[in-house]
Amino acid sequence: MPNTGAVTNDGRYQVQSVARAARLLNEIGSHGPQGLGVTEIAESLGVAKSTALALARTLAAAGLLRSVDPGPRYVLGLNLLRLGDLVGQQTSIAELGLPMLRELSHSTGMTARLAINESGFPVFVERIDGEGSIRFHAPLGQREEPHATAAGKAILAHLDESRVRSIIADAGMTRYTPRTLTSIDVLLNDLERIRAEGYAVDDEEEAEGVFCVGSAFFDHHSHCAGAMSVTGLKVDVSLRDVRQLGLTVRRFADQMTSTLSGTRPNGLRPGSAR
Repeated sequence: MPNTGAVTNDGRYQVQSVARAARLLNEIGSHGPQGLGVTEIAESLGVAKSTALALARTLAAAGLLRSVDPGPRYVLGLNLLRLGDLVGQQTSIAELGLPMLRELSHSTGMTARLAINESGFPVFVERIDGEGSIRFHAPLGQREEPHATAAGKAILAHLDESRVRSIIADAGMTRYTPRTLTSIDVLLNDLERIRAEGYAVDDEEEAEGVFCVGSAFFDHHSHCAGAMSVTGLKVDVSLRDVRQLGLTVRRFADQMTSTLSGTRPNGLRPGSAR
């Protein structure tokens, strides 16, 4: 039987070349901005210099390493740094938004959630459950389809139409309930309303009996950084002034924008009159 380069560890297969690449990335990361040269890589991994050079060049071609002179020496690549920035962004926004989420949940009696904008998709990174026995246990850290959630539509509303069409073309418009928007033209009309009013509504569009309101927040480049939303049962929300609820969520989203030293795309400071 041919040797595939795989070894077992506690019954699980590990690919030696991948394990070696992971070791290399850890080693280079631990040496900071000075990185490692080919000889040092070979010594660290216990391999020939030709093997070390081939491994480093392969990872560089994938953007996971990059070579710098003199040497060359290898340091972590931009793709890894972008991943680190994304993780850091999620953690930072979640920490900054947590006090506002608590206050938003307390003031509305609803479950409050915070999502970051990941290429037009909402990724929820924090949640505060509302009072009472109902809990909405949506998982954190996962992308959700943007067309059927209040936070997702709030994010889409601040993207160019061509970008929205591209996202929807790739993601599709899954029908979750009879009220889910499944037409791109209907969605675009809804996004126009969201831009005008400053908040989005999910009226039983992702789950029957569930009602959500969301509003976007922005960074210092006026880019949509994410959205805040509240979720409750439709039977309860039907007794509320939905516009007032939307303005409440927008007010907290504007607080998040201010915390990020951001501005809305129209140049208005958060809370400014339209």
